[in-house]
Amino acid sequence: MSRSPGGPPLSMAAAVPPRRMTLRRWLMVGLLIIGFGLCSLVLLGAVGISTGVGAGLLGLVFAALPLGVVVPAFLWIDRLESEPRRMLVLAFAWGAVVATAVALVANTGTMAIIAGATGTDPTSLGAVVVAPVVEESAKGLGLLVILWLQRREFDGVVDGLVYAGLVAGGFAFGENILYLGRAFNEAGGAGLVATFVLRGVVGPFAHPIFTCCTGVGIGVAVYRRRGPLRLVAPVVGWAVAVALHAAWNLSAVAGLEGFLTGYVLLQVPFFAAFVALAVWARRREARIISVELTRYARAGWLAPTEVAMLSSVPARRQAREWARGIGGRRSQAAMDRFQDAASDLAMLRHRMELGDVDDGVLALERHLLATMMECRSQFVGSRAL
Repeated sequence: MSRSPGGPPLSMAAAVPPRRMTLRRWLMVGLLIIGFGLCSLVLLGAVGISTGVGAGLLGLVFAALPLGVVVPAFLWIDRLESEPRRMLVLAFAWGAVVATAVALVANTGTMAIIAGATGTDPTSLGAVVVAPVVEESAKGLGLLVILWLQRREFDGVVDGLVYAGLVAGGFAFGENILYLGRAFNEAGGAGLVATFVLRGVVGPFAHPIFTCCTGVGIGVAVYRRRGPLRLVAPVVGWAVAVALHAAWNLSAVAGLEGFLTGYVLLQVPFFAAFVALAVWARRREARIISVELTRYARAGWLAPTEVAMLSSVPARRQAREWARGIGGRRSQAAMDRFQDAASDLAMLRHRMELGDVDDGVLALERHLLATMMECRSQFVGSRAL
C-alpha cells in the first residue's frame, strides 16, 4: 500500500467523488447550447444590419486589441488557484455572446417602449437608467450560472473577480464590435480611431470594474452557509455595479467636460481601488494556501518545502521548470496538476474550517489528496521536493 511521506495510506484518499451528470445538469447544458445558438444569431443579425460585414469585421479586429491587456490582467489574479479553462472560456463567451445579445434586445426594446409612451428621444435616459440595469443583470446572470456549475470550486472573492472580469471583458468585446463598426460607417477611419481610443484605450477596464462589484458580492456570499450576508452581499454588489455603470454613462452623455470630470473623479479612483483589491485578494489567497496546506504538512501529506513552493507564484514557476528538467513535458504536466490540486485542496480546507463540511466535501478532499500523491509519483517518485 503506497503512502505519502509520513502520511496516511493512500487507500484512505483514493475514493473519487461520483461524477455522474444528473438530469438537471444535462438540461442546463442543453439550455446553454440553445441559448448560445440563439444569441449568436441575434448578434450576427445585429452586426449585419447595423454595420455590414466589412465594418463589422473591422470592428471585430479593433475590439480584440484591448483583450490583450484585460484578459491577462484577470488571469494574473488567477495564478495561484487556477480555475478550469473550460469555465474561463464559458465566462468570456457568456459576456461576448449571451450578455451582449440580451442587452441589445432588452435595451432596444425598452427604449422603443419609452419613446412610444413619451414621444421623446430616450437615448440619454436609456444610457443612464436602462442600460446599467440590463447589462449588469445580464452579466451577473452569467456569474450565477458559473457558480451553479462550479459550486465546489468557486471559493470566494478571487474567483468572483476573475469570472466577473472575464464575463465583462467578453461583453465589452461584443459591444465594441458594434460601436466600432458603426463609427467607421458614420465617420470613416477618424471615427473608428476616436471610438477605439475612448473605449479601448481610455476605458478598457470600465465594464470589468463594474461587474467585479457583483463578483465580489457573490464571492463573499459563498463563504457564508447561512445568515443574511449570504443573500445581501450579491444584491449589494450588483447595486454598486449598476450605480457605477450609471455614473460612467452619465459622464459620457454630459459632453467632453463631463466625461473628463467623470473619468478623473470616478474611473481613475475606482481603477486604483480595483488594483489594490486584486493585489490584496491574491496575497490573501497565498496566505490561505500556506496556512491550510501547513495542516496537511503536519499530518505528513506534504513536505514543508512543498508548502513554501505552493504559496509562491515564482516558486511554482521554478518548480515547473525543475520538473521539466528532470522528466520533460510529462513531468511538468504532473507538476501543474499537483499545484492545481494542492490549491483546490487548500481552498476546500478553508471552507471546511468555516463549517462547510458534508460527505461530498470529504470525498472531494480525499480525491484531491489522491491526485496530489499520484502526480508527485510522476515527477519525483517517492522523493519530496
